[in-house]
Amino acid sequence: MTHQAVFITGASSGIGRQLAEDFAAQGRYVYACGRSQTKLEEVKAGLENVSTLSFDVTDSAQVKQAVSSLAVPPTLWIINAGDCEYIDDGVLDAQLVARVMNVNVIGSVNVLEAIQERLDAQHHVVVVSSIAGELALPRAEAYGASKAAITYITRTLQLDWKSKGVMLSCVFPGFVKTPLTDKNDFDMPMIVTPEEASSAIRNGIEKRQKTIYFPKRFTSILRVIAALPYSWQTRLVGKLL
Repeated sequence: MTHQAVFITGASSGIGRQLAEDFAAQGRYVYACGRSQTKLEEVKAGLENVSTLSFDVTDSAQVKQAVSSLAVPPTLWIINAGDCEYIDDGVLDAQLVARVMNVNVIGSVNVLEAIQERLDAQHHVVVVSSIAGELALPRAEAYGASKAAITYITRTLQLDWKSKGVMLSCVFPGFVKTPLTDKNDFDMPMIVTPEEASSAIRNGIEKRQKTIYFPKRFTSILRVIAALPYSWQTRLVGKLL
């Protein structure tokens, strides 16, 4: 049925893959989207109600072609594809920043642009940002800035799409154990599993929350720190991480 269809980018691994599997297990029809068709086929294996779409979110034409091909129009759109690269020793690398921005910001905007004409009051759009976008964190110049940008865009669309009746939610995860975070060479406080992340996001969607933060304790601590003067933030982040 139309109202059961879910469109998920970044579904080949991590949070996106877990969401695809969990929604499919609930009987939803899932469009699992990603760059790697091989990985998407692994997600689809054994699940009759999953279709795969292989495209690069940074390519606007590919995104529009994928969205136009949907046989069953989704009413739940989860924009989850993202990437992370860190700045070492404060030495800026413009190309690195551009790569991260291109995926996390432009890639997300490409999807939002492609779906906007399909949206109405029955639709729910979920954009996965990060708690890193709310507070300056070590080595996160590129990643944090990209997440701050997509958070701002999502919050603004919550205002501008209100007349359409479209529901928009912004997700703010802490650390989640995924292939992306497996590359991290530092401690990740209160890290959660993809299963826990999926449960938190699906629960927030069910409750139609505009903001979805998890894990609660970790993100609450960072949000309190983010409300303090910048000089206090710098000292406290140095002790926390």
